[in-house]
Amino acid sequence: MPKDKLLIVDDEHEIADLISLYLENEGFQVFKFYNAVDAFQCTQTENIDLAILDVMLPDMNGFQLYQQIRETHHFPIIMLTAKGEGMDKITGLSLGADDYMTKPFQPLELVARVKAQLRRYKRYNADPKQEEGVIVHSGLVLDIKAHSCTLNGKPLSLTPTEFSILQILCQKKGSLVSAEELFRLIWKDEYYTKNNNTITAHIRHLRDKMGDSYEHPKYIKTVWGYGYKIED
Repeated sequence: MPKDKLLIVDDEHEIADLISLYLENEGFQVFKFYNAVDAFQCTQTENIDLAILDVMLPDMNGFQLYQQIRETHHFPIIMLTAKGEGMDKITGLSLGADDYMTKPFQPLELVARVKAQLRRYKRYNADPKQEEGVIVHSGLVLDIKAHSCTLNGKPLSLTPTEFSILQILCQKKGSLVSAEELFRLIWKDEYYTKNNNTITAHIRHLRDKMGDSYEHPKYIKTVWGYGYKIED
């Protein structure tokens, strides 16, 4: 069975080397770089399954690298931020990053998050013959077989996380879904805390792509203190 290919980019050699060691011990094939330019070139020549990007890089910041990668690839991306850099987390999530971790962190926790993201990504990109169904709602068409989404005939470019959130809300159309439930359905083996803004950031990014409004939503409605719903 082919090994999953992981991209690691961090200019702190000790951290990059440590992450690589742990992931290689788990059976992953690791491509490690200390700068953004070489890392981006790797994404053009290798079929990367997941990337771990540090925010602070010598040639460009991790957010710029993230945006370059997202122009052509939709594999999961985990951002690494420095301790106390709260705006980095917000920026990363608002761009659509799938997860983030704050330095210093436990390598085993990072390994667990990598595995969780890969499991979800593989479900998202599963053999279409294994899945059925097309969800249609007010001009929104979610094709589960093709893992594609259109709105009023125009394709929406969604990350795996955004597709998963929209699919869950559409499948539970008319029902309220809490942020905690969304989080646990998507990241099955991670812990949710009340101050976790991951789902909020992804919902905001989804609304931006759909041209939806928080104040007067046509699709995703926020019920303050309870969660989200798509009206039946």
